[in-house]
Amino acid sequence: MQKKPPSSAKTAQLRSRAEAHLREQKKLKAGVAKTGADSRRLLHELQVHQIELEMQNAELREARGELEVALENYTDLYDFAPSGYFTLAATGAILQANLTGAKLVGIERSRLVGQSLGRLVSAEFRPAFSTFLEQVFAGETKQSGDFELAGKGRPLRFVNIEAQGLLNGQQCRATVVDITARRFAEAARCRLEVLTASNRKLEQEIIRRKTLEQALKTSEQQLRQLSHESLLAQEAERKRISRELHDTVLQTLVGINVHLACLTPKPADNPTSLRRKIAQTQLLVEKSLAMVHRFAVELRPTVLDDLGLIPALHTFMKDFMKRTGDRASLSACAAVNQLPIDQSAVLYRVALEALNNVATHAQASAVEVQIKNLPDWICLTISDDGKSFNVKRVLRTKGNGRLGLLGMRERLEMVGGKFSIKSTPGHGTTVTARIPVTTEGAETVGRRSFETKP
Repeated sequence: MQKKPPSSAKTAQLRSRAEAHLREQKKLKAGVAKTGADSRRLLHELQVHQIELEMQNAELREARGELEVALENYTDLYDFAPSGYFTLAATGAILQANLTGAKLVGIERSRLVGQSLGRLVSAEFRPAFSTFLEQVFAGETKQSGDFELAGKGRPLRFVNIEAQGLLNGQQCRATVVDITARRFAEAARCRLEVLTASNRKLEQEIIRRKTLEQALKTSEQQLRQLSHESLLAQEAERKRISRELHDTVLQTLVGINVHLACLTPKPADNPTSLRRKIAQTQLLVEKSLAMVHRFAVELRPTVLDDLGLIPALHTFMKDFMKRTGDRASLSACAAVNQLPIDQSAVLYRVALEALNNVATHAQASAVEVQIKNLPDWICLTISDDGKSFNVKRVLRTKGNGRLGLLGMRERLEMVGGKFSIKSTPGHGTTVTARIPVTTEGAETVGRRSFETKP
């Protein structure tokens, strides 16, 4: 531990003691007789005091040297510290500054003392610095803040300032640390986070677009397959109609022609035979009319255009029950009559396709057709109690069965509708078709049901 130099009070005390001894010595010389022993004692005391004074002078010189070394060390630590140190007045004027602080602000220390630290801060940060300085002198707690230093022609520099008022309340000490690298690192990190988020969004967008592209490819393949199968179905339908016309209508017309030829009056004919031939010819004509009517209904029923969807379905389902022997029921809402003709035709075709599938594959005993008015939708459901099937497998299988399901879905999508099918073992199959509507206030009419026994 370093020895402290003697204070001025101690020095004055030593001096007064020495002066008192000298006065006493003068009194002794002036007239007071002293013995030889007294003189020797006095001389010894003076010599002792002289040695004490010399030792104290040596201690003072040593303490002064130690003080100079400590002051030099403190000066080095203060001036060359990694942080800038400032002593500020309440007005913000710089009273003291170390070399690091002068280097941070870019001004020589000799020119720095007396300047306002607030003027060395960028203009946009000065209001915040004034508030910061007021808080420092208003309380005893340490305050901290980040600021940007002003400087023309100098690179951008950010600093963190920590300050605390001194006991006199007129000054404060501030520590200034350069945080430019940290701020740039934080900005770079923020930019990196933004880029990372953008890359993540871009990756998600790429995945979404790839998914859409794959869906489009799948849809294109389905459309090509549907178009191919549609052409095949059209050719098969033309072939069937041609065969039907040749085997039924044409033969019936030939029979009519033969019967008409037989109606030529002959001498041997009697009225009864003539009437019988005319009756047979009329039956053939009626049969031909029925066949032509059935073809017309299958291609495009006129009742759909003239009376609407419900009468058209009613007519078809009556024929369906006669052909299959299955029980059938129809319930519909009045809102379906307000649909445009193209939407009515789509629902009619979906119902026909579904009922034909029931007649061909389901082996059902009963089928129910319902048309309901839902919020913003007209919903058509065809439910049967026949055997179920694997919907996904049928959709993946090439053939007319797949064409029927895809055809129903494609027809609905053309008018903005939706299609779904559910087939459960023991519960039959339900086909659902929905078409968007904007009509309001539609009311459900009474259930119209008709049945026939197998």
